Amino acid sequence: MTASASAPAQRSGVIAPYCGTLVDLMVGEADRAAVKATATKTIECSDRNACDVELLCVGGFSPLRGFMHQEDYDAVVSGHRLAAGQLFGLPIVMDTDRDDVVVGDKVMLTYKGQELAVLEVEDKWEPNKVAEAKGCYGTTSIEHPAVRMITIERKCFYLGGSLKGLALPERVFPCKTPAEVRAGLPEGEDVVAFQCRNPIHRAHYELFTRALHAQNVSDNAVVLVHPTCGPTQQDDIPGAVRFQTYERLAAEVNNDSIRWAYLPYAMHMAGPREALQHMIIRRNYGCTHFIIGRDMAGCKSSLTGDDFYGPYDAQNFAKECAPELMMETVPSLNLVYTQEEGYVTAEHAEARGLHVKKLSGTQFRKMLRGGEEIPEWFAFKSVVEVLRAS
Repeated sequence: MTASASAPAQRSGVIAPYCGTLVDLMVGEADRAAVKATATKTIECSDRNACDVELLCVGGFSPLRGFMHQEDYDAVVSGHRLAAGQLFGLPIVMDTDRDDVVVGDKVMLTYKGQELAVLEVEDKWEPNKVAEAKGCYGTTSIEHPAVRMITIERKCFYLGGSLKGLALPERVFPCKTPAEVRAGLPEGEDVVAFQCRNPIHRAHYELFTRALHAQNVSDNAVVLVHPTCGPTQQDDIPGAVRFQTYERLAAEVNNDSIRWAYLPYAMHMAGPREALQHMIIRRNYGCTHFIIGRDMAGCKSSLTGDDFYGPYDAQNFAKECAPELMMETVPSLNLVYTQEEGYVTAEHAEARGLHVKKLSGTQFRKMLRGGEEIPEWFAFKSVVEVLRAS
């Protein structure tokens, strides 16, 4: 019997973090002044760096205890595993163009002037970004947003080393730590993670609520709606606006089976590798299952429009990695809206000859800009109001 068809496993408490321990690198208030005093140099974080610092300090990237050394970086690039063998999707590194930062330095990491953490530099190297692009993203083309990011945005040196956290970034959207999310989860029940980087529309809501009734999910399971609110593709809606849509929707639906939290994560659009990264993060936040859609975290060529990944590459890779992570995947249903029965699977609609209504993202944005009425079967009114205002 396959894992997806087996009965849900019984457990006590919330599932353990990846590798057993939830890392916490935050320094106690009594020790902060002494830690700050050790720093002799300062580096200002980018938006992406700040997301990585936060997730390292609160344990979202457990078992990592700091930025990767070159040994781990090379192992992840070449084989999606740390040097010690644990699965890991993408490198977590601090970049700089500073020649004067050397191994042994203790560097204050700031973000928009806020002191976040002290990094003890234990490794410094000049990465082979061509190999990184090919290994992590499957392409060296700068049409891929992450290849463009590591080529143009990331600096020429990478730093590895341990962190001591001083404060979490001040954001317009509050991000619960893994410990805080775990405290609100039911003990002994499955927790299904729903990842997104866009406003939630009716089809999304139908998808993640129906996932609670999947064959491999326990009867009293909950879904953790856990959108990424960090940097993403240039044409995506900004995180601060997305956050407003989530807050309005959470207040409107009032469903006891849903937990809401926000993830300070910078998207890479890395397809299969991104799917693995998200599963590890959600395991650390207490999730046992992960909804994975067709072409998850995919992206297209800006010249040809061709996809960089196959439609099921991320699904297949995640399913392959899931047993080792002690998680299960929940395939995303292909839902369509029909005049006769509302939301049903595309297969059901085709088999019964139902009339399917369609509205593309391009049409939706055009209707928003033009002030046209958006059909309620497509989008929640509260979400539309926020988008119009922004």
